[in-house]
Amino acid sequence: MALKILILGVNGFIGSSLCERILKDTDWEIYGMDLGTHKLEGCVNHERFHFVEGDITINKEWIEYHIRKCDVVLPLVAVATPSVYVSDPLYVFELDFEANLSIIRQCVKYKKHVIFPSTSEVYGMSPDVPFDEETSSLVLGPINKQRWIYSCSKQLMDRVIYAYGDKAGLNYTLFRPFNWIGAKLDNILVPKEGSARVLTQFIGNIIQGKDIQLVEGGKQRRCFTYIDDGIDALIKIIERRETTANRRIFNLGNPKNDFSIKELAEMLVKAVSAYPAYKERAQKTKIIEVSAEQYYGKGYQDVSSRVPAIENAKKHLDWEPKFGMEQALKLTLDYHLAHPEEKLVS
Repeated sequence: MALKILILGVNGFIGSSLCERILKDTDWEIYGMDLGTHKLEGCVNHERFHFVEGDITINKEWIEYHIRKCDVVLPLVAVATPSVYVSDPLYVFELDFEANLSIIRQCVKYKKHVIFPSTSEVYGMSPDVPFDEETSSLVLGPINKQRWIYSCSKQLMDRVIYAYGDKAGLNYTLFRPFNWIGAKLDNILVPKEGSARVLTQFIGNIIQGKDIQLVEGGKQRRCFTYIDDGIDALIKIIERRETTANRRIFNLGNPKNDFSIKELAEMLVKAVSAYPAYKERAQKTKIIEVSAEQYYGKGYQDVSSRVPAIENAKKHLDWEPKFGMEQALKLTLDYHLAHPEEKLVS
């Protein structure tokens, strides 16, 4: 019988990309829930794609039924936008931890393998370079820096899942994405600064003729990973869930694509200039510096660098990223500049 996959948050950046790959390359059945389908155009009419419009905080009976019915569960619903960590920290906790906790407990109850999205943010301000899944300390800032509620919620969920594996026999895999980028990442025309993730925020600024604002000068460094590389790893995790991927944590990032946010802004201005329709606006774009408080408000704190150790993924998944930064940016821009009017929801 074909594998049955339950994906909650199926219309998100990761969920929609994973669906497309599963339907293209496997015979697996997908059962999905989300608030809409606008990122799933190529999936909604597929015979192996079964969708229901719903909310994980409301449609609990549907979720429990499908956890019982399916072989693998991917709870991908989460707030992943830094500005919201500061503006609405309780919502972040309620969705990212509380709503997902009941799903994890049902995976324990029905003995299902859960593949859970942790985050590179759990490492916080760890001094390690690179971050190692097994040995790096997870270091967060003070309570009044509410930005850390996302990291803390995710870290607590990681610890709960690990404990259920150790004490109750839960089969799980945790994966930590490091700044995945690509098509359908965010709406590039968000009206409010900080409402999208950094790459799509910058693209939107350029095409709307706005300045690019660098928080604290853009000295922070990130390792950017193209979505196709991330999806390759998730497919391997599903395939190896009963063997080398079981009860493991994987950093999924590209250490070679390590750039400062200022370098990212400069690369984007240059890259967008290569598109005739946006060349003039890109060339007029100014890159300015703002403080974290100006941009995000009080309660924000940042991390200077995030570099993943990926030896675990190489060894246990036979995976490593293939897409360099130039190619990743071009593929991302090819999509988003062709769909600037889309009202994409994360």
